[in-house]
Amino acid sequence: MLFWILVAALTAALAVILLYPLLRGAKAADNIRAGEAAVYRDQLRELDRDLDGGLITSEEADYARAEIGRRLIAVSADEPAETPKPARHHRFTEAFVLLVLPVLGLCLYLTTGRPDLPSQPLEARLENPGNDVAVMITKAERHLAEKPDDGKGWDVLAPIYFRTMRVSDAQVAYRNAIRLLGPSPVRLDGLAETLMAVSDGVVTEEARQVLEQSLTLQPDNPRARFYIALSMEQAGRPDEARQAFEALAKQSPSDAPWLPLVNQHIAMNGGAPAGTDKVVPGANPAAPGNPTQQDVAAAENMSAGDRQQMIRGMVESLDAKLSEDPNNFEGWVRLVRSYAVLNDKDRAAGALKRGLAAFPPPGEEGRQLLALARELGIATEEATQ
Repeated sequence: MLFWILVAALTAALAVILLYPLLRGAKAADNIRAGEAAVYRDQLRELDRDLDGGLITSEEADYARAEIGRRLIAVSADEPAETPKPARHHRFTEAFVLLVLPVLGLCLYLTTGRPDLPSQPLEARLENPGNDVAVMITKAERHLAEKPDDGKGWDVLAPIYFRTMRVSDAQVAYRNAIRLLGPSPVRLDGLAETLMAVSDGVVTEEARQVLEQSLTLQPDNPRARFYIALSMEQAGRPDEARQAFEALAKQSPSDAPWLPLVNQHIAMNGGAPAGTDKVVPGANPAAPGNPTQQDVAAAENMSAGDRQQMIRGMVESLDAKLSEDPNNFEGWVRLVRSYAVLNDKDRAAGALKRGLAAFPPPGEEGRQLLALARELGIATEEATQ
């Protein structure tokens, strides 16, 4: 009950503050004109004193008196000759301030707020953050400010930073975790991903060195092998990239979640998807754009040019299907990446914008699309407008 009394008092105080200029506006204008006239009359008296004291000549006094008189007449002409009318009230504005504004604020609070929850100070929320990521980050940052050599704290905070798009902070956290706890495939891969995110999805030389260090610790690490193959693709070495992706596909189990993406890169670099028995059964048949058994078999007998033409046709077919049924997140991810691999950045940006219209950025899918765009070097400013 005390909360609602406080809200009502604050609303009333705010209404008075907003209405006060409207209620005193006319009176304030009259006071200004009266004050100007009084100033000019004081100037005339001061002019006479200066003339009597010999500070100015009579010609200068006459010129100044004429100018002050002109201004005094102008001010006096603005004063009402009749009894001043009551100040005009801004009825609509007053009603908006007194009624509509508080009602809108209350509705907004009831919609987006949680009036049913008891008040809880920050310290109490830090003790039990629950699923509140912001509170979890604040708690971890406070802990690390007191104990900066806690490697486990940096190890926990680094992926949280990365998921919340604080890429620079994630990079610092990964470096601290590696320094304090030593390198591991997970930490090295995470650091490489932050380096790629900073460089708009490009696998830089530093990121490649980090990934190679990860492979020395875990030679069959699919994450590191994928990014190294991607670096070859970005460097304009499609044959080496295709071979690296094919090797990764042969190593991967049949139900590996990354296998459809790997086979897509194999196709984009002029090869036929390796391991047909792995790819098609593991793919989602309901998702538009997945190659069928017949497509894969036909691609094996094509030349590189014909195969590339077939790939473009499949991408355009996927684009058309998504235009008819945009509620397919997997399809939008595949389409954006396909256009980027085909080096058609304009269509990739267009596909990103259409995908964000179906899956807005505030949602998890929208954030993943934006992260993918940054990874591929696609501008996100126009897509989010």
